[in-house]
Amino acid sequence: MPSGARTPERRGGACRRPLGAEIRAGTSPAATERVRHLPRRWLGAAVLAWAALGLLGCAGGSAAAPSAAKQAAPASASGQVAGASAATAADRVLYIGGIPDQSTATLTRAFEGFARYLSGRTGLIVKYAPAADYAAIVTAFKRGDVHLVWFGGLTGVQAQAAVPGSEALAQRPRDAEFHSKFIVQAGLPAQKLTDLKGLTFTFGSESSTSGHLMPRYFLRQAGIDPDKDFKGKPNFSGSHDKTWKLVETGAFQAGALNEAVWESALKDNKVDLTKVREFYITPAYYDYHWAVRGDVDQVFGAATKEKLRQALLGMRPEHGPEAQEALKLFATDRFIETKNENYDGIRQVALQLGILR
Repeated sequence: MPSGARTPERRGGACRRPLGAEIRAGTSPAATERVRHLPRRWLGAAVLAWAALGLLGCAGGSAAAPSAAKQAAPASASGQVAGASAATAADRVLYIGGIPDQSTATLTRAFEGFARYLSGRTGLIVKYAPAADYAAIVTAFKRGDVHLVWFGGLTGVQAQAAVPGSEALAQRPRDAEFHSKFIVQAGLPAQKLTDLKGLTFTFGSESSTSGHLMPRYFLRQAGIDPDKDFKGKPNFSGSHDKTWKLVETGAFQAGALNEAVWESALKDNKVDLTKVREFYITPAYYDYHWAVRGDVDQVFGAATKEKLRQALLGMRPEHGPEAQEALKLFATDRFIETKNENYDGIRQVALQLGILR
């Protein structure tokens, strides 16, 4: 299902931008959750504060009320309210997210089902936080607005750099040998990558591993400069399902996309093969994976990371309709272990192409 250092990096204190502004339009889930819980969390403190002020008033004192900064409880690294009167780890919400590489409806079904499954398996409160684009989910992960994310290879590498201590936990079996597919309008004679010269072309998202980074790399390996050899500059569709639709409708003559999305569309009979066809599959590379922030044990309690790891690795279709549906939408029947080092090749390609600095 799955950018460079374009994402905002400021966090903490009064300088922090409105929470979740980059995740989606409107209030972020983390901010909403905090606002919703503030009266309950601070009720005792508020009563004591007003009582103290009342006593001062009765005594005729003229001392100024404590500043808001002094009254407020400190915020933890993840943005949750900390301190003796704050919510316990069990009350906090662990947010999951993923790169928006498909339609909103498909992603919502997949991730909300995943959140319910993880809640049942770990005992944590888990919710899904949708992201507007690829850069936004990396920013949200860095800020601590999401804690467990389904990244592509490139966004995962960016997340590793942005959040020291973050860890790749699990991937689908196919993600150890993932591929991109090149497609072309059915009436065109293209059989190899060099046949794309002079055609109009669309990638997926600029931050997509399978929809941009690796297709660009293999095009260059074939002697094609995507910025010079196509008819006009290449387009960026934003997601894999949009890529094949743009080629199918004739908006672009050729494109590159994620093999899993393409195969799923074929299986569901969504593609008109009289209008668009695949003609090239790339060599294999590591791609999608679940990654977790390094501070989840501190924020949500000891062994949280291990609970998440075991829940992911143990997930099977027979665990119920939510697990079955979520796995189906992720085009797999299980997840397997992975590690940060598996994506070193992606990092090197991104550095070579100037996409990562």
